[in-house]
Amino acid sequence: MISINAAVIDLKRLDLLANSNSLIHSLDARAKVIVTFIFIVSVVSFGKYECARLLPFLIFPVVTILLANLPPLYFVRKIVLLCPFILMVGLFNPVFDRTVLYHIGQIGISGGWVSLASLLIRSILTIGAAFLLVGTTGFTATCQTLERVGIPQFFVVQLLFLHRYLFVLADETSRTSRARELRSCGKKGLGISSFGSLVGHLLLRTWLRAERIHTAMLARGFTGQIHALRQSHFGMYELCFVLGWSLIFISLRMLDIPDALRTLAAGFAQ
Repeated sequence: MISINAAVIDLKRLDLLANSNSLIHSLDARAKVIVTFIFIVSVVSFGKYECARLLPFLIFPVVTILLANLPPLYFVRKIVLLCPFILMVGLFNPVFDRTVLYHIGQIGISGGWVSLASLLIRSILTIGAAFLLVGTTGFTATCQTLERVGIPQFFVVQLLFLHRYLFVLADETSRTSRARELRSCGKKGLGISSFGSLVGHLLLRTWLRAERIHTAMLARGFTGQIHALRQSHFGMYELCFVLGWSLIFISLRMLDIPDALRTLAAGFAQ
């Protein structure tokens, strides 16, 4: 039960970080969504064997964390939790792609290992960018911005409700877990035999509670329109923000920065 409550608090902290006041937080959400989108497209556009050229893109999350005064270890922990799932996606790359691309001494590095490393780096960058977007904007404001930039309202509302349902599910899970512990007197209850019934009741309880919440929203005049507490406008500062980062991303995509640095270092060495 303690772990469930801790997970809920940790999930809510991401939205609470968006209430801070900083240079990045004060930007219009549309500028941050556009920059994040361009960043993700630039990262995923690389080939499956590209690794070194992805590393300069770390400048975006690093600068964002510094300017927004965000806790870096919090985002690192979030990304590390997802790394096992990322590794499972590319788990069989070294098995099917055995073409040797590089040699480290007498050890040959196959294309499967290189593509797995590239997948891991790209996933870390893109997932980190998404976390930073929510951490500097808030999930509700992000959903509102997605609607304003042309995403269908139905999709945006469903995304917002899914986010809210996670908290409802976590709250009901905490209550159910507490009730089970109190009735089992510190033991494990009925063990695995009660797990199916517990999950079924949990889904029914969360479904019914979500319906009550939706009914209350309709009674208060909800029509599908998302309203954000923080209103902003797209001005010159936002335009410079978008153009500046876009130029950096395009430059990093078109130019081989690591190779240029290696050539420069070799020239100094001679």
